[in-house]
Amino acid sequence: MSGLSPKIYEQASRAAKLLKQAERKIRILRTLNWEPEIEAAFLASGCAGLPKPEYPKFDGEKTRAELAKIKPLVAGEHPVLQWLSRTANKLEHGANMLEAVGTPEFYSHSKRLYGTPTDTMLDRKTRNVDLAKHLDGTLSGLSFEQLVLGGADEDFGAEEFTKRLSGKLSRYFDGNAPIAELSPDLSAKVLAGSRRIRVRSDARFTALDVRQLLHHEALVHVATARNGRTQADFPILGASHAGTTEIQEGLAVFAEIITGAMDPVRFRRLVDRVIAIQMSVDGADFMQVFRYFKSCDNPSTQAFADTRRVFRGGVITGGAPFTKDGVYLNGLLRVHNFMRTATKLGRADLLRLLFVGKLDIEDIPAMAILAANGKIIPAKILPPWISDMRFLVSYLAYSSFLNQVKLPGFQTYYQDMLVDVPEIWSFNTK
Repeated sequence: MSGLSPKIYEQASRAAKLLKQAERKIRILRTLNWEPEIEAAFLASGCAGLPKPEYPKFDGEKTRAELAKIKPLVAGEHPVLQWLSRTANKLEHGANMLEAVGTPEFYSHSKRLYGTPTDTMLDRKTRNVDLAKHLDGTLSGLSFEQLVLGGADEDFGAEEFTKRLSGKLSRYFDGNAPIAELSPDLSAKVLAGSRRIRVRSDARFTALDVRQLLHHEALVHVATARNGRTQADFPILGASHAGTTEIQEGLAVFAEIITGAMDPVRFRRLVDRVIAIQMSVDGADFMQVFRYFKSCDNPSTQAFADTRRVFRGGVITGGAPFTKDGVYLNGLLRVHNFMRTATKLGRADLLRLLFVGKLDIEDIPAMAILAANGKIIPAKILPPWISDMRFLVSYLAYSSFLNQVKLPGFQTYYQDMLVDVPEIWSFNTK
């Protein structure tokens, strides 16, 4: 398993460089972006009528021709070649999807890249949408006032958010942190890239928002991009292509949870997007999904933003959504269970491989072979919970034991104990 012949290495390195060149043309989120004027017009209309987004024309013929030349280089059973072959296939699906924006065919390609809410997880039983509905039912019953002693987070503007975020970024990026800057023309509140993080000038934030963006965007998405670009022989590891999206988002959500930066409002928003995607698959149009998000206690601006994420690139009248936001929950479960299993097997050495670049968990064997042969270098930018894994490994060791506990017995015992317990007041610090 650890073998890497000079021929395989040279072949794989050449393919990885060619894949990076082909990947540059496939800019999925940039192509599917909606101009801010679409939101402004929708809100000004009193949230009535279906938006009419327009997308740039994409021609994938040149990309497919490039990939056709690469595929013979990555044919074979070696794990490194299989990793690059999977990558080539994902890039081809991405090109095909961008050619089909605004049509039902867009959804068929989106399914190949990101799956659907009714796909089953690794246990072949649990569906993504089932987990989403379970979490939605649990989280929607919680009272925010009961969870936070002393009230909500401090609220402040974009300038203060940018200042606080910049201060935190400087601690982890060794003098080369992405620049946080104000921008008046964003459709989202924040748009994070590897070199700069743009913040919408009129947006409002809390201290928790700063922590969430730091751990989700900067110390996962930006860090893995930066680390991947240091892999001179395998530069595809620095590319944010669709084949890495599920694990990237799962890792980023896990980072929020393990650092205490996750909150029920944000978690429920991730969950509700999965439910909304399934609504659109079943035929709900933009307005019906928008009303669903409104019914989840979202203001109109947030409901529009979440609905836009479901319909960008797809069919506004329903039936063919963009399914990317369905990967967060499945990605979280895959990352969590991989980490638990690796820890249980005494292979915590593999956990930091998730940060050498942008990759899928299926690519870990290939990464381990390359690392063992000195062909990729260790990640230089790491979040604190992975650079010092003492807490992480302790948590994962306990978490892996829970699989052996027969949880229904515990639940029945406590349900019986609590069934007649009266509701109590919200605590405060006064």
